[in-house]
Amino acid sequence: MENLVQIALQNVNMAAILPSVILTCFGMGLLLISVFLPRGTTRHAVWISMIGLLVTGLFVYTGWGNPQYGFNDAVANDNYAAFFSMIFLFAAGLTILMSDDYLHREGYPVSEYYPLILFATAGAMWMASGTDMMTIFLGLEVMSISLYVLAGFFRGQVRSNEAGLKYFLLGAFSTGFLLYGMALIYGVTGSTKLTEIGIYLNAHASLLDNPMTLAGLVLLSIGFLFKIAVAPFHMWTPDVYEGAPTPIAAFMSAGPKAAAFAAFLRIMEYCFFSLKPEWTAMLWVLAVLTMVIGNVIAISQTNIKRMLAYSSIAHAGYALVGMVAANEIGYSGLLFYMLAYTFMNIGAFAVLTLAGKKGEDNLTLEGFSGFGFKRPYLGVAMTIFLFSLMGLPPSAGFSGKFFIFAGAVDAGYIWLAIIGVLNSAVSLYYYLRVMVYMYFRDPVEDYAWVTLPAAAVISIVIAILGVLYLGVIPGDVMELAKLAIF
Repeated sequence: MENLVQIALQNVNMAAILPSVILTCFGMGLLLISVFLPRGTTRHAVWISMIGLLVTGLFVYTGWGNPQYGFNDAVANDNYAAFFSMIFLFAAGLTILMSDDYLHREGYPVSEYYPLILFATAGAMWMASGTDMMTIFLGLEVMSISLYVLAGFFRGQVRSNEAGLKYFLLGAFSTGFLLYGMALIYGVTGSTKLTEIGIYLNAHASLLDNPMTLAGLVLLSIGFLFKIAVAPFHMWTPDVYEGAPTPIAAFMSAGPKAAAFAAFLRIMEYCFFSLKPEWTAMLWVLAVLTMVIGNVIAISQTNIKRMLAYSSIAHAGYALVGMVAANEIGYSGLLFYMLAYTFMNIGAFAVLTLAGKKGEDNLTLEGFSGFGFKRPYLGVAMTIFLFSLMGLPPSAGFSGKFFIFAGAVDAGYIWLAIIGVLNSAVSLYYYLRVMVYMYFRDPVEDYAWVTLPAAAVISIVIAILGVLYLGVIPGDVMELAKLAIF
């Protein structure tokens, strides 16, 4: 018994999980502090949460280039995890900054909202750093349960209740696929550690055609593809994004999506490198299907939140192209694209947060008529984010798509890159349509309710700076992304 304890103590390395532990401690501390403050007091929660994110980011930054492994190599705090952790922290920070005045406007000034975002971010960090299937599953559940609550946070609104219930039911269903896939892979290889699974499958070539191995691969993929919102596992996305609080829809479109990509890519590269031709072929088809479905259905949307939901589906298809390429440019392009997408998509949702009335029934194309003239600063900000989502230079969206499609061309997937470019051209229609309503239609509202809270403005400014920096000077971040990949 003493030897087992010694072995366990030797395998513990708190440095491997220190950033996420710090963030979790801030979340739990914030919950305790809120107990002793009057109901409806939330300003303290914003700043404590932001301090927690900044401190966590500092520890993530100092860990760059100094990988830490712990818990019998079930966790790897390496450059790959650090890069994705910064994406999660940016997504959480921008979301928190735009949330406080929004919650008061909607009549839900509840401080528990902020710890839930911190816990979801910590779960995302465990997914990115997990090198064992159980660690990844633990992170996924922590993140998902927090998001289920956040999606249905407005208990008095039917749409929010519907969003939370749909996300919970379909999320639990997809988790069953994921867990069953993990069980099958464990049954074949006898291990849940990613590197051991890969080595075992590579050493036993006969297992690569084993139905259990292939079934495990497919079921694992379905679980992650649901979280990424890849067609045909995307059906939950528009309803959940429309019904969830707008800042949470923004957060879900960036942080959790990046976390699912982080875990999915690590599993496929570590465990199934011997089956790379098979899973890249599968993802090739899904990438095309996702881009086409997302862009085509987005054209018919009149609700801007639903339009951005289908847009996020299309962008998941673009990001999948980087995985299909399966080379240095493709993988690093995927990491770069996740960061770029975080800035441009959360920025667009931040503008919607400020533009909406209580209940947000005006977040339609007609409701945006003349918005660019009545609220010129927000109109310019929205235009910048929409140009980036289109992939036009000099924006982060252009740089991200350039790297991803370059990876596909370098790997010989020229037709996939062409299909991606054509889909980007299709997306111009529904993004430009928003700008047409903002600048070329007579106002139907005076937008007198629109205010510019300092925190929300800071969120939008940071997003704009991120979009422009990654678009004009992408080289430095792309080099970091190359250092982060396997």
